[in-house]
Amino acid sequence: MDTRGLLDQLLKSGKDLLQNQAGNAAAGKAAKGGGLGSLLSGAGGGALAAGAMGLLLGNKKARKYGGKALTYGGLAALGVLAYKAYGNWQASQASAPQGEPQTLDRLPPVQVEQHSQAILKALVAAAKADGHVDERERALIEGEFVKLTSDQELQHWLHAELNKPLDPADVARSASTPEMAAEMYIASVMLVDEAHFMERAYLDELARQLRLDPALKQALEAQVRQA
Repeated sequence: MDTRGLLDQLLKSGKDLLQNQAGNAAAGKAAKGGGLGSLLSGAGGGALAAGAMGLLLGNKKARKYGGKALTYGGLAALGVLAYKAYGNWQASQASAPQGEPQTLDRLPPVQVEQHSQAILKALVAAAKADGHVDERERALIEGEFVKLTSDQELQHWLHAELNKPLDPADVARSASTPEMAAEMYIASVMLVDEAHFMERAYLDELARQLRLDPALKQALEAQVRQA
C-alpha cells in the first residue's frame, strides 16, 4: 500500500486548507456553526487532499490544525516535530533509550511506509474522537480517499479503519517503536481540540496505551503548540 504518498498529501493539504479558511471570513463564520460544507468550500478547486482533511477535521477551528507545523511540508514536518520533542525528552531523562531518534525524517523508505500506516490510523481515529463522524460523514470521507488513491488495498484498509469503533488500545498496537508512538501521538494532538472533554480524554488514554512517559507526552504536546 502507498500509505506514505496519501498521508503526505493529507498533511501538506492542511496548510492550504488553513490559508483558504483564514482568507475567507464567510467560510470561517460558517465553520464555527459546524458546517462541513464550509471546510470543503475553503479547500479550493481541485484540492482533493484538502477536502479529505476538511472532512476529518469536522467543525474544528482552523487554528487547531498545525500552525507552522506544516510549513515544512507533509511527513517531513511531522518527523521534525517528533525528533525535537523526543530528543529533548531523551536528553532530560537518564533512563531514556539512548541513540539518535529514528523518526520519519531519518528513516529508509520501507520503514517510512510502516510509520505512515500507523500515523494514518491514528489520524482517522483522532477524527472520530469527538463523535462527529457518523455514517454519512464516513461515506463522504471514503469518497474523498477514493479520489486520492486508486490503490484498492489501501481503500479497503481505510474503509475498515473508518468503520471501526474508537479504540485507543487498537490504535496503540500499531506502534512498534517509541519513536513511532511519538509520531502517532503528535499527529493525534494536531487533529483534536484539547479543550473538548471527549477529545482530551481520548488523547490521555491513547498516551497511556502508547506507554508514553508523562514527560515525553508533555514534550510532544508542547512541540505542537510551539511549532
